[in-house]
Amino acid sequence: MRTYDDTFSGEKIYPGKGKLYVRGDSKIFRFQNGKTESLFLQRKNPRRIAWTVLFRRQHKKGISEVWHTLTREAEEVAKKRSRRTVKAQRAIVGASLDVIKERRTQRPEARTAARLAAIKEGKDKKAAAASAKKAEKAKNAASAAKGNAKITSKQGAKGAPVKVKATTR
Repeated sequence: MRTYDDTFSGEKIYPGKGKLYVRGDSKIFRFQNGKTESLFLQRKNPRRIAWTVLFRRQHKKGISEVWHTLTREAEEVAKKRSRRTVKAQRAIVGASLDVIKERRTQRPEARTAARLAAIKEGKDKKAAAASAKKAEKAKNAASAAKGNAKITSKQGAKGAPVKVKATTR
């Protein structure tokens, strides 16, 4: 009994079944049914369609090993493949792996103390910056009172020309 393989799906086509498609360049394509023919004519990639043999082979689905018995009959034994997940620890930008491991093994009390210290340091820095800004503002206001201030507006700070006061009227 002569069987053919489906050009698209890769499955067997038995005598009396299937369709034959001959392209303009005289190349012959055999299809199991209209579904595979339609997908072929739509130029679909069989490696991307889950039920085709090519897809199953590419994604290692249902791999089987053929064992020959003493009577030389081939029997297929399905071999199940399973992947074991491997947990890998990687460094994060700004912190090396050693620092991460050290922080992980740190005691909760030490961690909270370090956090509070960091918060306090941040607040102190913010307060110092605010007081410096306030002092600068006061200094500018004092110089403006004396008459040394040239820039009085945002537009002036950006470099806009000073408006000339009208002398008429």
